Amino acid sequence: MNFLRGVMGGQSAGPQHTEAETIQKLCDRVASSTLLDDRRNAVRALKSLSKKYRLEVGIQAMEHLIHVLQTDRSDSEIIGYALDTLYNIISNDEEEEVEENSTRQSEDLGSQFTEIFIKQPENVTLLLSLLEEFDFHVRWPGVKLLTSLLKQLGPQVQQIILVSPMGVSRLMDLLADSREVIRNDGVLLLQALTRSNGAIQKIVAFENAFERLLDIITEEGNSDGGIVVEDCLILLQNLLKNNNSNQNFFKEGSYIQRMKPWFDVGDENSGWSAQKVTNLHVMLQLVRVLVSPTNPPGATSSCQKAMFQCGLLQQLCTILMATGVPADILTETINTVSEVIRGYQVNQDYFASVNAPSNPPRPAIVVLLMSMVNERQPFVLRCAVLYCFQCFLYKNQKGQGEIVSTLLPSTIDATGNSVSAGQLLCGGLFSTDSLSNWCAAVALAHALQENATQKEQLLRVQLATSIGNPPVSLLQQCTNILSQGDKIDRRGSKIQTRVGLLMLLCTWLSNCPIAVTHFLHNSANVPFLTGQIAENLGEEEQLVQGLCALLLGISIYFNDNSLESYMKEKLKQLIEKRIGKENFIEKLGFISKHELYSRASQKPQPNFPSPEYMIFDHEFTKLVKELEGVITKAIYKSSEEDKKEEEVKKTLEQHDSIVTHYKNMIREQDLQLEELKQQISTLKCQNEQLQTAVTQQVSQIQQHKDQYNLLKVQLGKDNPHQGSYSDATQMNGIQPEEVGRLREEIEELKSNQELLQSQLAEKDSLIENLKSSQASPGTNEQSSATASAQDSEQIAELKQELATLKSQLNSQSVEITKLQTEKQELLQKTETFAKPAPVPGESEAVAAAKTTDVEGRLSALLQETKELKNEIKALSEERAAIKEQLDASNSTIAILQNEKNKLEVDVTDSKKEQDDLLVLLADQDQKIFSLKNKLKELGHPVEEEDELESGDQDDEEDEDEDNGKDQGPI
Repeated sequence: MNFLRGVMGGQSAGPQHTEAETIQKLCDRVASSTLLDDRRNAVRALKSLSKKYRLEVGIQAMEHLIHVLQTDRSDSEIIGYALDTLYNIISNDEEEEVEENSTRQSEDLGSQFTEIFIKQPENVTLLLSLLEEFDFHVRWPGVKLLTSLLKQLGPQVQQIILVSPMGVSRLMDLLADSREVIRNDGVLLLQALTRSNGAIQKIVAFENAFERLLDIITEEGNSDGGIVVEDCLILLQNLLKNNNSNQNFFKEGSYIQRMKPWFDVGDENSGWSAQKVTNLHVMLQLVRVLVSPTNPPGATSSCQKAMFQCGLLQQLCTILMATGVPADILTETINTVSEVIRGYQVNQDYFASVNAPSNPPRPAIVVLLMSMVNERQPFVLRCAVLYCFQCFLYKNQKGQGEIVSTLLPSTIDATGNSVSAGQLLCGGLFSTDSLSNWCAAVALAHALQENATQKEQLLRVQLATSIGNPPVSLLQQCTNILSQGDKIDRRGSKIQTRVGLLMLLCTWLSNCPIAVTHFLHNSANVPFLTGQIAENLGEEEQLVQGLCALLLGISIYFNDNSLESYMKEKLKQLIEKRIGKENFIEKLGFISKHELYSRASQKPQPNFPSPEYMIFDHEFTKLVKELEGVITKAIYKSSEEDKKEEEVKKTLEQHDSIVTHYKNMIREQDLQLEELKQQISTLKCQNEQLQTAVTQQVSQIQQHKDQYNLLKVQLGKDNPHQGSYSDATQMNGIQPEEVGRLREEIEELKSNQELLQSQLAEKDSLIENLKSSQASPGTNEQSSATASAQDSEQIAELKQELATLKSQLNSQSVEITKLQTEKQELLQKTETFAKPAPVPGESEAVAAAKTTDVEGRLSALLQETKELKNEIKALSEERAAIKEQLDASNSTIAILQNEKNKLEVDVTDSKKEQDDLLVLLADQDQKIFSLKNKLKELGHPVEEEDELESGDQDDEEDEDEDNGKDQGPI
């Protein structure tokens, strides 16, 4: 320990010990000491020496330090010292680099030690496992060490982490750490981890990195935050740049909407700190990553759509038109808006409607173009405006038409109160600043890109050059300026103006035979071009010669031979005589061989270090690549081949017209088929609905039939006497009408008096039967009343029994509840006795006696509990039996109630039958009385007439009395 104190106190052990010997002894102490304190102090001493004597500590102590990490994980202090020591050995700090004689030597030292450390992949895996420790003294040094390893040998360490189980997930947990130091260093670690590794980028993204990083940015104050915001934004860039999968995941996760608050900079003209400018710059770059022209078109357009829908584009346009915005932020905002609207019609239309907050309001496009043609504006800003204008017109024929229309005579504002985009472009095209000439020419060329209609429209533009002279067409004015060459004194590059005009003319004349005819109609143009190509000029002029050759080749290839003096064949002969075909082709090749040509062909954005490099436009390089080969073939073709080609072209045009015709027919038929398919689908739906309705109606009809048949059967069963009653009523109805038949019957009665007497006897017997049947319903009523009284008494008894059972059930449930509460109290007492608190000072015997007593009481309580459980079980069974009896009683009551209802129905039916019989009896009596009267009138004697009449009268009186009795109670 004294030795360790001497080392930690500044190596005061004596001059006889060199640094290497001291480090060696410390390493031996780490390796051999059995006490943890000794090993900890030795590692602490190595840490203090590791910065100054990095090489010696690294060579001798690295193996021992790794062993400490493996074996002493239980002690966080020694682990922290070991991690700090390894970090000092491996990292290349700036202070150390200043102290070292050579920075390169320091970097090599760090990479060598890193290589030694990761030679065993288990070391990196061990480091990842240590990061799971929450202890600050372990986690923070571990994060710094792993970050240093990634900086030294990133790809190798990335591969080890990638194959390590849950390696990336452990590192993602650092972002959720509540300690800001670890969280912030975790962001730096993930920056190094995700650099140039698509697989790790995808894993990190799907570990919810976007959500966590955006939360951190919001917590830190968005663009007003500190360097932590910048670090999070750089990490987001690493995850999204050139990674289509992550970009799609970012868009589908609705994270684009969360970017809008970043650009709420307010109307303040102050408060633009350096960190805020940096943050906003990186935020704009992150937006550009999502809508970069190098991304797949579908992914870019979906991001552009999301940015418009969430209001992000509107927010960027607000910054674009705001005052007091720093120049670099304004430039980057213009570039960002450019790529957000590039090729997406909805965003382009919105940008066209944006107005600057001026009085009177001016369109944003006009304000930007004013900056582009103003030579006092910064060069990078002018380039950004040109890029914005190009993106606005990219695949936007509507926007191209609006720009060209501002140059046409019918739309020019005669008052001159407002300046249009076309006027600004013409002003820049003819100004004395070569950079303005080039920018205006390229911008106007983009207004004509792949748009034959606007190329023809632009031929109508007339310019007033001077007072008293007739107006000149824009095409003629461009060729006039081109022919003047260096005669006009201009600021800037000598060839920039001519290159810009030649690019405009080449774009204008390509794929537009009418414009070629207008160009050739000026007799001075062709001699000028041939003269420029034929001369042997310096290297600076070779580019102009190549562009002149391209323009002349376009005039040949797209020539429709409408001018006899400048037909294709004559122009070829002119080239062969004055220039030579080989020389012409060589001059044409100067364009693609130029050093700035390949640079401009890489990216759409005009990004130049200085105005001198601003020579080629990206879209123009595509045109050159397209036309160079076809022009070369056209120059070498003979007249016969041209004629054949013309014939083939005509044939192809006819064929194309036929194909177009059939295409239109097919398109119309497709539309008709679609309409018919829609009609068929509609009719199918209607048919299905009607079929369903018919099926429902058929089922309803069948149900009604079944119900009707059922009712018919029931009526037949319930009314057995209805048939006889209806027959009787029919007889009574028919009798008055058949008088003749009755007369015949009277004649028969005269001759068969004996037969009538017998019929009268039968009627008497029938009357007696009816009287007896009349008396029987009364007995039925009495029996039914008796039965109903008995039913009511039985129902009352059952109800009383039911009430008694309910009261018993309630009392038993109360008793069960009481027993359950007693059981709970007994269980609580049991738990209390089961855990006796030890009393200090008591002897073991007393404790044993108490334990025995408690166990006895516990067994007694358990027995009592068991008995209570059995009693509860018996009560539950008794309760279930009572419930079954109650259910049976309820069912009996229901059955008796049904029987009572049936008896009441039978009583009602019997009363109806009695009434019907009385009616029949009265009719029969009336008939017999009428027949007797007729017999008396006929003179036939009737025996015992008085007796019969008195008997009949007595019967009638009896019947009246009975009817009175029956009707009374009713």
